[in-house]
Amino acid sequence: MEFTLFTLLNGVSYGLLLFMLSSGLTLIFSMMGVLNFAHASFYMLGAYMAYTISSVLGFWPALVLAPIVVGLIGALVERYGLRPLHKYGHIPELLFTFGMSYLIVELVQLIWGRAAVPYPIPKELDGPLFTLFSTSFPIYRGFMMLVALSMLASIYLVLTRTRVGLVIQAALTHPDAVEALGHNVPRIFMWVFGGGCALAGLAGVIGGNAFVTEPGMAATVGSIIFVVVVVGGMGSLAGAFVASILIGVLQTFAVALDYSLMTMFNGLGANITEATPGYELLKLTISQSAAILPFLLLVLILIFRPKGLMGTRE
Repeated sequence: MEFTLFTLLNGVSYGLLLFMLSSGLTLIFSMMGVLNFAHASFYMLGAYMAYTISSVLGFWPALVLAPIVVGLIGALVERYGLRPLHKYGHIPELLFTFGMSYLIVELVQLIWGRAAVPYPIPKELDGPLFTLFSTSFPIYRGFMMLVALSMLASIYLVLTRTRVGLVIQAALTHPDAVEALGHNVPRIFMWVFGGGCALAGLAGVIGGNAFVTEPGMAATVGSIIFVVVVVGGMGSLAGAFVASILIGVLQTFAVALDYSLMTMFNGLGANITEATPGYELLKLTISQSAAILPFLLLVLILIFRPKGLMGTRE
């Protein structure tokens, strides 16, 4: 029970961090049709901005200021980089964001160096939230979960309960009508892109000190984000949430399970030795294959349900 409970909590907290990352990408894609390959780089920028700001002002100002700075950078990228490319279609947009991801990594290395930076967890959030049996659950993990759920509620309320959200949704389906009503549709899309980047920046502020802040952090989570978005369904925010939790729990449990097919067969009475055909494959443990499980899930989804868990065919 102790193992199951704490592994589940760790999996949910990791899944909610993945959702914080994938929500911005999903929002941008659903509103603009742009698949932002540089999204994980904005996550990295958020972590580095938070490290710089927190070293001067502290963690709490960094929690607010870093996502705003990253969002403004994202808005400028859309205005002066992506907007001139919209008329040429999605392939130039994709190539532009792909190039931006490399450019941001190089800039980060020039400014902050190639080594990991010391971005610690704030003292007031460093410690156990509760202890059950002999295991403690960290306060910071609980804080990550709280921020992610608050962000989910905020996005839902903004898009469904405010005038700004209604204008954004209308601009997606009927841009000409929205423009005829006096709204600047390109500007709306610029701020949507900036808002999506700000969400990635917020995930960087939270995840940068929970894990490691270094130039390779974007590459570490970048591929997983796209797995989440495709598994959940392209453009579906609810699908991204479900897929994030599913992949977070799946990977966390897999890492903690040190079982293999050899263990199972030997437990049933088989005698598998090094001379047994396929021995190397049979001794492979679940924990060793944990890194590939999300991609295996992606392949299965693309085969049996190409639109994703909650996506639409179009």
